[in-house]
Amino acid sequence: MRYPLAVGLVALLLASLLTSASASTAATCRDVDAPVTVLGHREVVHGTLCAPVAGATTVQLLVPGSTYNSSYWDFPDGRHSFRAAQNAAGIATFAVDRLGTGRSSRPLAVTLTAFVQADAMHQVVRGLKSGAYGPRFSRVVIGGHSLGAAVAVVEAGTYRDVDGVLLTGMTHRVNPAGVAAAFANFRPANLDPKFGLLHPLGYLTTAPGTRYASFHAPGALAPDVMELEEATKDVFSPTEAADGLGVAVLLPYSLLIDVPVMTAVGSRDAAVCGLLATDCSTSEALHAAEAPYFRGPLRAHVVRGYGHSINLAPDARDYYSAVSSWVLAEVDR
Repeated sequence: MRYPLAVGLVALLLASLLTSASASTAATCRDVDAPVTVLGHREVVHGTLCAPVAGATTVQLLVPGSTYNSSYWDFPDGRHSFRAAQNAAGIATFAVDRLGTGRSSRPLAVTLTAFVQADAMHQVVRGLKSGAYGPRFSRVVIGGHSLGAAVAVVEAGTYRDVDGVLLTGMTHRVNPAGVAAAFANFRPANLDPKFGLLHPLGYLTTAPGTRYASFHAPGALAPDVMELEEATKDVFSPTEAADGLGVAVLLPYSLLIDVPVMTAVGSRDAAVCGLLATDCSTSEALHAAEAPYFRGPLRAHVVRGYGHSINLAPDARDYYSAVSSWVLAEVDR
C-alpha cells in the first residue's frame, strides 16, 4: 500500500531535479541599444544581452566578423548557438552588431576603422561593468571572429579594460592566396538584391552563392546553413579591414594584451592556415605559433577539418565547450 506514495515521492524528486537543471541552463535575453560616441558623433551599438537566470558575474562581449552580424553567435538554425552554450555554462553574453551592420547605426563607410569600432566596444565594456544595460558584470571577456577578432585585439591592447580575450578565425600569419580568394567574392552592398540601391555607399558584402567557398570550405556543405547564411549576411567597410589587418594581425599589437587569451581556428582555414601561414594542424601547433604574440596565458583550440567560420561547424559544440571551460578556469575565478 506504500508503493503509490513512494512512486509519488520519486516523481516529485525527479521533477525537482529536472526543474533545477532547466533553471541552471535557462537564460533571459533582451535587446539593448548602447549609446556610443565615435568621431564626435552619437551612434548606437545594438546587441542582445543574455544572462543565465541564476545570474552571472562574467559576460562575453561578442563581435562578429566581416559580412556577419550578431546572428553569427546565435545562428537561427537551432543547432549552432555559441551564445546558448555559454549561457548554459553560467556565462552571460552580449552579442553585438558592429557599427554599420544589423540594427546598429550606419555611419559613412569611409569613417569606420578597426580603431573606431574598438572605441565603440570600449564604451560598451564600460557600460557592461557599470550596469548601464541592467546587470552589472565584474568581468568582461571581449570575443571576436575574424575582423571582429582584430577589433578585439585593438580594443584590449589600447584600453586594457577587459579580463580576457577570445580570438577566432585570426592568427598573426595570413595566407595571401586565401585572403585574396575571399576578397574576390566581395561586391558593393548596394548592388546586392538583399540590400538594394538605397543602402549606403562604400559597404561591401559577399556575392550571392559564394559564402561556402569564402567561409566554410572544405568543411561539410549543409544546404540549410548556407541558405540562412545568405539570408542573414551583412556588410563591412574596407577601411575597417585595412587597419584591422595591418595593426591587429601584421603588427605585434597583441603584445599589449596582458590578460588570458584563447585562440580558436579551423584547421583548414584558407585565410590564416597553411604552409606559408600558420600551422593549424593541432591545438598544440597553433599554440606554439601564436604564443610569441601574447604576454599573458594563452590557450589554443583547433576545429578539425573546417574552414573559417567555425561557429557553424558540424562539431562546433566541442569548441563552444572549450571556450566556456577556458572562461571558467582562467577568467571567472
